[in-house]
Amino acid sequence: MSSLVALLSGLTALSAPAFAGSYDDQRRDAERRAAAADQRAARARDSVEGLSVEIGQAVLAVEATQARLPAAQAELAAARVESERSQRESALLASRLQDARSQQASITETLTADETRRTRIRAAVVQVARRAYKGQTGPTRLGVVMGATNTQDFIGQYGLVTTALRTQTKTLDALRQVEATNRNNKARLSAVENKVTVLQAEADQKVVEAEAAREAAAAREAEIGRLIADQSAQEQTLVRMKGQAEVEQAASEAESNAIAAELAGIIAQQRAAAEAARAAAAAAAAAAGKKAPPPLQRPSGTVSGALFGNPTATSPITVTSEYGMRLQPVLGIWRLHAGIDLRARCETPIYAGRGGTVLSTRVLGGDGNRITLDHGFIDGNSVITAYNHLSRYAVVPGQKVVQGELIGYAGDTGGVSTGCHLDFQVYVNASTVNPRAYLGL
Repeated sequence: MSSLVALLSGLTALSAPAFAGSYDDQRRDAERRAAAADQRAARARDSVEGLSVEIGQAVLAVEATQARLPAAQAELAAARVESERSQRESALLASRLQDARSQQASITETLTADETRRTRIRAAVVQVARRAYKGQTGPTRLGVVMGATNTQDFIGQYGLVTTALRTQTKTLDALRQVEATNRNNKARLSAVENKVTVLQAEADQKVVEAEAAREAAAAREAEIGRLIADQSAQEQTLVRMKGQAEVEQAASEAESNAIAAELAGIIAQQRAAAEAARAAAAAAAAAAGKKAPPPLQRPSGTVSGALFGNPTATSPITVTSEYGMRLQPVLGIWRLHAGIDLRARCETPIYAGRGGTVLSTRVLGGDGNRITLDHGFIDGNSVITAYNHLSRYAVVPGQKVVQGELIGYAGDTGGVSTGCHLDFQVYVNASTVNPRAYLGL
């Protein structure tokens, strides 16, 4: 009985086996590498902005593979741990199920034997009852006393009666004991049968879980093999594309230089027009005997203060990528990101950061649909802004706008798509500067 109690109490819970330390270390290392790969992938998405679609997609494919590889390795380590744990638990459940079935068989055998014994005892009891009913019962103690012829006869007869009565009492006691034992064993059998049913369901489920974990581990192993093969092929493709990327980079730099030269020309024309206007005003003032206007303020080279309002519909302004040189890590090419990327959902409004005149609306290489606004001279310095990757325009060249006026809608045009956003650029005296301070950030 004590062994059954121990079995039933032990079957109520499965102790979780300790994971192998080596698997924990492998998993943690793979998870760290996966997090680092995710960061690299985010930087890669920034670094492909402005590249052609073909090269940009090839770069992102390599980065996606490199990011997925450590994640798949982490999943493989976890799947192996889960597979081993499930197999251990399945084996433990199978052992406990076998123990429970052995207890079930033992109790059933005992019940069968006790039932046979009970049947024999009941037959004996029925025989005695039948004889009593027919008046065939033996002498009673009173009959012995009354019918004894002498002392010796009395002693002999009394002993026989006592023995017979004692035998009948033992028979009834044995019957009661067997029936009580049977009731107890039936209760024990019912408990064990219930436990066998529960354990069988748990064991079946654990087999399913163990098989699923084994399949997950096998799938991750197969995926890792494919990723390694894909990475090799993708890197070979990029090696072949590097020359093309360098040509594109040279073209991009030439385009940037052309933009700077174009803006410098516009600024020179504006200054020349302003100088001519001042000269005319000075001549007119001299002819009228009036004081000449002051000379034009010379450019200081720097402008300070928050000059622009939020050009996006996202509040507060959220910078997703900074101004400055970017290394395209796969191609090994340094490129200038001439603005800052601001969060802007697709087709949300883009506003003029400051009042000015629309210089141009045009498609410009990796910048996609671009609007350029001229804000005139501030402290003698020309200030111009550019709004890139727009989906469409809401203004035309030559149009005057005020701060906060709708000029276009956010998009992801230009080169490889990195998602909708606004690339906001600021030019001071035809040179790009970091827009952060001018947005009050």
